[in-house]
Amino acid sequence: MRFEILRLDDVDGTAVDSTVVDAASVNRIVQQAAAIGQRILIRPAASTSC
Repeated sequence: MRFEILRLDDVDGTAVDSTVVDAASVNRIVQQAAAIGQRILIRPAASTSC
């Protein structure tokens, strides 16, 4: 499964940028964001298959 991770603005919470990663990478990204106090939103990535 793939997830979209959005980096959020510290002031108003709007998405600044996003990336799509596999499930194995989510924990590493969460740990990095927590270490620097970065706000992120994680959601399942949109499927492109029909």
